[in-house]
Amino acid sequence: MKILKREYKMRKLSLILLIFISAIALKAQDKKKQVSSTAPDIKFDKMIHDYGTIRKNSDGSCEFTFKNVGKEPLVISNARASCGCTVPDWPKEPILPGKTGKIKVQYATSRVGPFNKSITITSNAKEETVVLNIKGTVEDIDETTPVKNISEGMPFAR
Repeated sequence: MKILKREYKMRKLSLILLIFISAIALKAQDKKKQVSSTAPDIKFDKMIHDYGTIRKNSDGSCEFTFKNVGKEPLVISNARASCGCTVPDWPKEPILPGKTGKIKVQYATSRVGPFNKSITITSNAKEETVVLNIKGTVEDIDETTPVKNISEGMPFAR
């Protein structure tokens, strides 16, 4: 009888422990960030910068202008590029409500071919992370090489 009683208590304790752990896990999944109606809000003038076709080793800089449309100061804590060939620079000081700022991006145009890179912005805004993109194609155009006339060297060209 003692063994049955002890086994019953162990099962009861195990069930209570299982319910408790399940409740904690469910509560953790339901937890969402509470966003204040006065929280900073970031609004960019564009989300993608298209360089089009640019020359190898040319200036690969661009800017993304943003505005704090919230009611509290906006603080950008980080800007991270998807590749080492892209370097973002962002304002380290808070951007007051109604004011604008710029994220400057420098892309290394030493690699020939198409590119599509992302810059992830992290801030205290309502939307904590925003992803900006740059894209284009780098061409290897050498200005010192003359363009050959197609008719040169052809025996019947006049």
